[in-house]
Amino acid sequence: MWSLLSGFGLGLSLIVAIGGQNIWVLSQSMAGANRLIIAAVCILCDMLLILLGVSFIGQLQGWLPPLVPILTVAGVLMLLYLAYGSAQRAIQGSAGLLTNEHVQRQSPKMLALTALGITLLNPHVYLDTVVLIGSLANADPLPAAFTIGACFASLVWFSALTAFAPKLKIALSSPLRWRLFDGLIALILSFIALQLALNAFKE
Repeated sequence: MWSLLSGFGLGLSLIVAIGGQNIWVLSQSMAGANRLIIAAVCILCDMLLILLGVSFIGQLQGWLPPLVPILTVAGVLMLLYLAYGSAQRAIQGSAGLLTNEHVQRQSPKMLALTALGITLLNPHVYLDTVVLIGSLANADPLPAAFTIGACFASLVWFSALTAFAPKLKIALSSPLRWRLFDGLIALILSFIALQLALNAFKE
């Protein structure tokens, strides 16, 4: 259960941090676009990349045993860096999910292609899913549970973001609430980094 929750917490924190994708998903959903297509593309892309990362890093571990410890250290540093960014935004109040109501609607095909582009052309998504989640999942005592938790985070986030988009405008456009939200994300990322470091030290 702990591995499942760790994967879920990390996955959710990283997904929320990709602001550009979230802004596009929310704005399109609020504009009346096909929310099922948007959610399905984003969720499937995340899950496939996470599974690819877990499998790929696992194979590399067999070939290069020192790789996972190195990636674990890199993962801790990256988590702390992301936590610092979230904490800085929370203190400065420089965040806030602003949406554009005047969004041009697209055909289902173009909407799916745009969702693919927004997701796959973002370099951060590969660092987050393939490298970070992949390496941390393999470093966890229960990699399968950690992976399921990370995948479930994507399912929950994009399903909720698209399903409740019409009701989320006020909450997500409030700078104060996003300062509190960024503060929470900073705490979660710091806690996961600490747990990862402690597990690595015990080993």
